[in-house]
Amino acid sequence: MSFSRIIRPALAALALSGLAVPAPALAQHRHHKQPPADASTPAATADLAGPASASGAAPAKGVPQDQIIAVVNGQIITHRDVDDRGRLFALSTGLPMNDEVLNRLRPQITRQLIDEKLRMQEIQQRHINVPIEQIANSINDIEKRNNMPIHALRDRLGQDGVSMTTLIDQIRVQLSWTGVLREQLGDRARVSSQDIHQRQLSLQHEAGEPEYQISEIFVPVEDPKNNGDALKFATTVIQQLRDGAPFPIVAAQFSQSQTALDGGSLGWVQADTLDPAVVAVAKEMPIGAVSNPIRVAGGYEIISLAGRRQIGREMATIMDLRQAFIPFESPLNPQAPTPQQQASLVKATALSKDAHSCSQIEAANTSFGSKRPGNPGSVQLNRLNPQMARVLEPLAVNEASHPLVSSDGIDVIMICSRSEKNLADRSTEEIADQLLNDRVELVSRQLNRDLHRKAVIDMRSSS
Repeated sequence: MSFSRIIRPALAALALSGLAVPAPALAQHRHHKQPPADASTPAATADLAGPASASGAAPAKGVPQDQIIAVVNGQIITHRDVDDRGRLFALSTGLPMNDEVLNRLRPQITRQLIDEKLRMQEIQQRHINVPIEQIANSINDIEKRNNMPIHALRDRLGQDGVSMTTLIDQIRVQLSWTGVLREQLGDRARVSSQDIHQRQLSLQHEAGEPEYQISEIFVPVEDPKNNGDALKFATTVIQQLRDGAPFPIVAAQFSQSQTALDGGSLGWVQADTLDPAVVAVAKEMPIGAVSNPIRVAGGYEIISLAGRRQIGREMATIMDLRQAFIPFESPLNPQAPTPQQQASLVKATALSKDAHSCSQIEAANTSFGSKRPGNPGSVQLNRLNPQMARVLEPLAVNEASHPLVSSDGIDVIMICSRSEKNLADRSTEEIADQLLNDRVELVSRQLNRDLHRKAVIDMRSSS
């Protein structure tokens, strides 16, 4: 068993506002309309003033950017550091945020930067190095996922007043910290076949009990006197999420759990692995909702519930599809279709009648220019939007659909295979991942507490 899951950074810039990542054909997604964050939006132009102290009092505007906010074992955090992290958050969520919102975030941003300083000092003490090529590759991956040309991310951040160093530092700490945890875990980083077998037996005994597909944002409270700031921060983040900020991006930016590396995702988890307060909320909240702050040991949890099912029981119809898409040269006016659009309908009707194999549909899609993928992959019937599900459900294998007309073209879809699958069946790899993640999270929180206990942290006034 390796660290393959926990070393995938899901950084705040993975889905910068205004950058659309193409969705797979036929998939149904929940979208939030997000205004672009450009030079004219409050997110880009807000005057971000740093916190006065750990209590979160905001200083007057015009505080020098080089003014020191905190000193962590002799290393400084400046007003500019806090500003840049706030701007990165505003940019990555795509939501306009005023000074009042950002003021509520500053105390927690400061504490997060303190945690990162402590982690980086531990990383350096253990002589764990992340090659600059690995950081560069992470940035290149961000650009590729967003269909951005090389160096476009650097330019985009610069336009919005965010130093590239802010992103690089975040990537470096996230990648390096996994090395620290690997050392700290030692032999416990390997999940044995006996561990997996014991968990399989436990799941068999729990069959029929509820389990939950959850994502989390963990806001730590290291010192009880900071409880008010942490609660204020959690409430502010929840409002941003409910306004449309993407949960994985906010989790990657601010969650202090190791699940931040996976966008906050816990995957499918059982009640006995969750805090009882989280279970109580997950039992009642609607699918897709974001919870209120939940007080747990060590801080606050914010959760989003993606699904609820019984352990060992979730039957689903899985279909392998092919599609042929005929694009229109101009948007369709149903009252006055163009000759090209009429000719496209004739072609689609003939294909729907004459095609009897998925290879024919793929070949037709190629001949039409492959404007959409001929092989959109496997889909889960109950995850499709109702209109598409009604079209596909009655089709037999190797039977083409009737032409599906949209404003930009016509689709003909065929089912290549259909099978029933129990999605609740867990592979040994999935079980091993969950067991390892539990260990990693426990070790990470213990080590964080130890670093804070030993540290000399001097909070400076910025008034």
